[in-house]
Amino acid sequence: MTRPAVAVARPLEAFFTERLLRDRRASPHTIAAYRDTFRLLLTFVQQRLRKNPDALVLGDLDAPLIGLFLQDLERTRGNTARTRNLRLAAIHSFFRYLSVQEPTHSALIQRVLAIPSKKCEQKPIDFLTREEMEALLAAPDRDTWIGRRDHALLLLALQTGLRVSELVGLKREDVALDRGAHVRCLGKGRKERCTPLRRDAVATLRAWLGSGGGAPEQPLLPSSRGGRLSRDAVERRLTKYTAIAARRSPSLKRKHLSPHVLRHYVGLLTMSSRLEKQSSEGARRYMQTK
Repeated sequence: MTRPAVAVARPLEAFFTERLLRDRRASPHTIAAYRDTFRLLLTFVQQRLRKNPDALVLGDLDAPLIGLFLQDLERTRGNTARTRNLRLAAIHSFFRYLSVQEPTHSALIQRVLAIPSKKCEQKPIDFLTREEMEALLAAPDRDTWIGRRDHALLLLALQTGLRVSELVGLKREDVALDRGAHVRCLGKGRKERCTPLRRDAVATLRAWLGSGGGAPEQPLLPSSRGGRLSRDAVERRLTKYTAIAARRSPSLKRKHLSPHVLRHYVGLLTMSSRLEKQSSEGARRYMQTK
């Protein structure tokens, strides 16, 4: 029995509107990454098959064609294996959705899902020592408005481990500085989470919020124009302050700092605190035996 042709346009639209937006509540960053993947894929298929995207059927997107697309990403566009794997992950997600929606094409779908990710080298991620962290926090000029904002931004990034998108998305109302001080954000997977704040962060944020008025729904760390900071702006500020901090802590010259690297300091700080606590507890028990 001949299977009816299934146009790609309809399930692809439903994948974005129903699966990603409604069911998974994917972040704008994820939506944009998936959108770019399918824009590249549809452009490649159009050039390869001489068919417009609105004329494509599911049978056109078979495993050999997907494989050629992945090769083209690396050979023509110069993408790394990591980027290639991210594109494949988006395609796999769409075909897993199709496996439920279009079971009559299970064989084709399974062949696409069987395309393996490519092994890539895992580069070690730099982390900050306490000395480097202190030098970085001292870099912004806190006699200026921008310097005070950037100091608060760096301190929050180092202490909370928030992603850049979470940091720039914070509003004034997301910070609680009374007893049980914390910052509340909508994290990965659209899940709300609260992160406790240490005393120095509480003092810094209290001074920052008290230095100027603002509605609760306004950005906590706004741009000079009052809007949200962009990821690029955060990365530029970090690059600037890393260069300044390197004069005080030369080891920073050998490190490539990114917002993601700042998140690793949180893990290091947490591990250090646990070790100190365990050491203190061990010493207490030892003294009790004497």
